[in-house]
Amino acid sequence: MTGALSARRSSRLLRAGVLRSNGGRVGATLLVVAVSIIICGGLLAPFSPTATLGVPGAAPGGGHLFGLDFIGRDVLSRTLYGGRSTLVLAGLATVATYTIGGAIGLIAGISRTAVDPILMRGVDILLSVPALLVILLLVTAFGINGPVLVIATSLVLLPGVARIVRSATLDVSTRGYVESAIARGEPTRALLLREVLPNISGIVTADLGLRFSWSIILIASVNFLGIGIQPPTPDWGVMIAENRVVLASNPMAVVGPAIMLAILIVGVNLVGDAYVRQLDRPSGSE
Repeated sequence: MTGALSARRSSRLLRAGVLRSNGGRVGATLLVVAVSIIICGGLLAPFSPTATLGVPGAAPGGGHLFGLDFIGRDVLSRTLYGGRSTLVLAGLATVATYTIGGAIGLIAGISRTAVDPILMRGVDILLSVPALLVILLLVTAFGINGPVLVIATSLVLLPGVARIVRSATLDVSTRGYVESAIARGEPTRALLLREVLPNISGIVTADLGLRFSWSIILIASVNFLGIGIQPPTPDWGVMIAENRVVLASNPMAVVGPAIMLAILIVGVNLVGDAYVRQLDRPSGSE
């Protein structure tokens, strides 16, 4: 019962409380704009994102609202197409991170045996490895492709998720209703699903937005460095990197995808911040 009440309160905060704050409304608006463009961009694009149409680096004009990129492709069309890979890969990486890292944190937090220190020492070892080194090792070993980027991003973010979930689980595990469930002989799986997970859902949801924005930043950075999505696939990070050579003649070739990345990341962060602030308020002040 306590878990169900906690889950309903978190859902109510997300629907109503977040949208009552100015930051939450702005963030939700930015998210809707970014996701709508990502989903519907292909229908709105005036040209093929891979077609060479004119002079490389041409300024906006002549039917090209954002001008042409470094080999003469329409920047607007590539910008409208360019968010798909980032959003999909970041979403999959976030899900994978919470599936594995969340499971580790839950098991470590509820365990009262040697399992806890063993799991967390493994997490600490992974945390000590630089993020770029993890990505380079996986890319070198398995090549550059979407699944490798998802796995690499998940491994980078996993330690933080595991530690947060473990901390929240440890706090909940000392509550009376959990102690009562343990005394009744509830199996560990039922204990985690019925008593623990619903009561840490608020913390998990708040952290989820942060991990998602970090996933976007990390994947865009990897693409920018040339060890992620490869040309000619339209991608915002790739576009920023490859169009630096025409920045003087057509700044929109870089500014356009950069603005879209900023809209998506800022939107996620604002919604997440509004949710955290609302979550910290007493339930009677909603």
